Amino acid sequence: MKIPHSLPVAMRMHALWALSIAVSMHATPLHATTLAAPPAANDILGRWDMTVKGPSGDGPAWLEVTLSGRATLVGRFMAFVGSARPVSKVEYADGTWRFAIPPQWESSTDDARVEMRMDNDKLVGWLTTPEGARLPFVGVRAPALRHAEPKWGAPVALFDGKSLSGWQSAGTTNQWQVIRGILTSATPGSNLRTARVFTDFKLHVEFRLPPKGNSGVYLRGRAETQVEDSKGMELDSHHMGGIYGFLTPNEDAAKGPGEWQSMDITLVGRLVTVVLNGRAIIVRQEIPGITGGALDSNEGEPGPILLQGDHTSIEYRKVVLTPPR
Repeated sequence: MKIPHSLPVAMRMHALWALSIAVSMHATPLHATTLAAPPAANDILGRWDMTVKGPSGDGPAWLEVTLSGRATLVGRFMAFVGSARPVSKVEYADGTWRFAIPPQWESSTDDARVEMRMDNDKLVGWLTTPEGARLPFVGVRAPALRHAEPKWGAPVALFDGKSLSGWQSAGTTNQWQVIRGILTSATPGSNLRTARVFTDFKLHVEFRLPPKGNSGVYLRGRAETQVEDSKGMELDSHHMGGIYGFLTPNEDAAKGPGEWQSMDITLVGRLVTVVLNGRAIIVRQEIPGITGGALDSNEGEPGPILLQGDHTSIEYRKVVLTPPR
């Protein structure tokens, strides 16, 4: 098949692509074998909630493995901080799965590496950091969390406008104060979490950011809804109202710094709806797994509401939760 040079570039490329497919279908070399996924591929497909043992205690991680085409296993991996990182290929040999993950917020330019085996339907293995630290982990299958839409009860104010009653520091110190009826973190420090834990809920928060401010509202203490001074920026899951690293808002409904803003979040199982300043920016989308900064990876358990205070100053004046009846 001869492709005329008079054709536009796009049409020539399309013709070349079609030709390459035809050649591959009809000119398979002698003795060639069809690639196939490893026999154990079905064992590892899906999502995994992982607990990594680090030098300062246990930390959460998350893995998703999917099949790309006929034989290649790919995925996403999240550990400790940041957002889920791409896994370009999960390799299998001698009963062991292996993959590398690129650096994100680390100072090193080297990849981290993961190796693991199946053990009674659990993933047991090691996360090797770019610095050479070898951290053991255990992973269990993530729950589906398919919950029926509940009938909602009466709203409950989690912040009384007077004190930190019902809240506790998620760090070693607590810089949070109530100033003129506003829940205030004047300087970066610890995150703040509710003493109570929740499963499904509707949550209303009102907040005010400084210029370049950065905070977040963690749902069940595991999935961050981003609170950031990002008005006018490109839509991204890491900007205002996004589920960090996973779900991107469908429009920019953010206000500027110094203005009070509101966010209404409905979480039922894995399905989340986010309404920012009266605009529905995420509607019944699935949260695949935990985000960076999660308290743990126990997705099937209730968890607290957590307000991020470790980045910049931030103010919250209302935190109201509506539970199921």
